[in-house]
Amino acid sequence: MLNAIHYAEKHHAPSLAELKNFLALPTISTLSEHRADVQKGAEWVAENLRAMGMEHVEIMPTGAGAGQPLVYADWLHAGDAPTILVYGHFDVQPVDPLDEWLTPPFEATIIGDTIYARGASDMKAQTLAVMKALEALLKTNSLRVNVKIIVEGEEEIGSPHFAEFLRAHTEKLKCDVALNADSQMATRDLPSIVYGLRGLCYFELWVYGPAQDLHSGSFGGVIHNPAQALAELIAGMHDADGRVTLPNFYDDARVLSDEERAALARLPITDEAWARAAGVSELWGEKNFSVVERTGARPTLEVNGLLAGFTGEGSKTVLPAKAMAKISMRLVPNQRPENIKRQLEEYLRAHAPNTINWEVKQLAAGEPVLLNKTSRFTRAATDALQATFGVAPVFQLLGWSVPVTNSLNDELGVDVVVMGFGLPDDGTHGPNEHFYLPNFYRGIESYARFFENVEQVKS
Repeated sequence: MLNAIHYAEKHHAPSLAELKNFLALPTISTLSEHRADVQKGAEWVAENLRAMGMEHVEIMPTGAGAGQPLVYADWLHAGDAPTILVYGHFDVQPVDPLDEWLTPPFEATIIGDTIYARGASDMKAQTLAVMKALEALLKTNSLRVNVKIIVEGEEEIGSPHFAEFLRAHTEKLKCDVALNADSQMATRDLPSIVYGLRGLCYFELWVYGPAQDLHSGSFGGVIHNPAQALAELIAGMHDADGRVTLPNFYDDARVLSDEERAALARLPITDEAWARAAGVSELWGEKNFSVVERTGARPTLEVNGLLAGFTGEGSKTVLPAKAMAKISMRLVPNQRPENIKRQLEEYLRAHAPNTINWEVKQLAAGEPVLLNKTSRFTRAATDALQATFGVAPVFQLLGWSVPVTNSLNDELGVDVVVMGFGLPDDGTHGPNEHFYLPNFYRGIESYARFFENVEQVKS
């Protein structure tokens, strides 16, 4: 193990150079004009896996060729030692609004100890950290477990073909444990083991009024403006205490135990720090819950985008014929996406006026997940993090939705360890996304130690 860690330390500079090259690829999976870039991203990952000594590397299609590619590789020379399936993704979010970036989003820029680029935190640095850990072990003949790795290109659009891919390749992907590196730490120097992730429902809510845009001087005041009607409906989706008003929305939501609330309260995360990370003067949300609970253990409803009428330069006095809101809900364990859609439609039937028509279009759905905190694989991760950072990691509920975690657990029937090194203020999905470079290197060491520990820690 010391040989592998020494190898990784000696190769910090080339590892950083590879990270910059990786970040330069505009692998935006949600935009069709970047489909060729996503393919190039898959080829980059495959080439690097081959160069570091992984075997049977292949770029595999998803969705019968209609989806984005996925890269597979393995190294299976450890006999009856455990087999670890590693998960990562190489696709990224769009960069809008571009004018709010201080540095070019696909030109990695280092300022102090931080690297800025789209995908730096979510999750190219973490994907590459796992690859570099495996490289260090392979190059020093220190790998004592079997490894399979899959790096997909559709995570940022909800991994629509991932579960299907797992079902189609169950034998190929057979393993003892899965490692999902798409995760966060509590703070820069306090590592985390994530044991719960929220699910996701994503909708477009369309409101329709007149047959076409109308002159506001002729029709203003006599028809119900769809933009106004949409705003009124959205405004009613929360009450004065920040609670979601959809009928029965909280009925199935998992309630935290007193023990869990006490443990979460020990996390060094304050309202002030969270507000500072968000760039706001004061937080808002469901009363009687801490910021840690609201961001990891409570369900939410958020407006992600609005579209209505004339939004160009200057003025145009029209009443729009239609208006649209993109709305997402983060779900906690026991909440089901199909129930959430029904609750949204029930709310609209009860509150939408007869002056407009409405339509709900579901774009994505993913189940929440609750993981095993006591498995030997979790202990292996805990020991690896403590050895690297010098402090015991904390257990954390993460507000993100990572549908693949549920897919790995359900389709392959194995425990999943969620261990990553992003930070809450990394700006993921927004302008100026960044990653704290010391944790890129500590991530490499932690993953290397994890692979060693899995072979050593007994059930």
